[in-house]
Amino acid sequence: MPPLPEDSPPLIGEDDHDTAVRRLQDAYTEGLISHEELDERLHHVLTAKAQNELVSALASLPEEHPGTTSTIAAAGGRIQRRGVWRVPRILKVESAFGRVRLDLSRAVIEHPVVDIELQLGTGRAKITVPRDAVVDVEGLRTGWKDLRYKARRHSRPGGPKIRISGAMGFGRLKIRHARR
Repeated sequence: MPPLPEDSPPLIGEDDHDTAVRRLQDAYTEGLISHEELDERLHHVLTAKAQNELVSALASLPEEHPGTTSTIAAAGGRIQRRGVWRVPRILKVESAFGRVRLDLSRAVIEHPVVDIELQLGTGRAKITVPRDAVVDVEGLRTGWKDLRYKARRHSRPGGPKIRISGAMGFGRLKIRHARR
């Protein structure tokens, strides 16, 4: 294979493609681009060979903020977040044997969509979401016990969308909306 000329644009890897696809999907979910625009930009991203081609496909999207993903992990014991705390765009929660309690009712939620990825073995988990939140649990797999969640009949528009995904082993997940 002949060497690349020194002035050729840098080539991109699989991780670059994956990151660009995720950013486009997030932009579509958040309503920043239309379905047609998503299709067109995905085609550009998936066929891109150089970094400048990716940049043009992601043009006009808001910049990704570093620190938008956070992981909370514990082998055993309790994982708890409550009161006023800043919720990242993606929150990964990993626990082998402990209990998990996440209270988002007074939390600072800066993103229109928050992904909570659960990887739980045994133990219970309880998530309290804001009163006006829309909850999506389609990506969650439960093993032993069923999920306990009753969707609100009347939600005010403008609340955050909370997507809960991942896997539950032998524990039970209970999701409820804050009362106030």
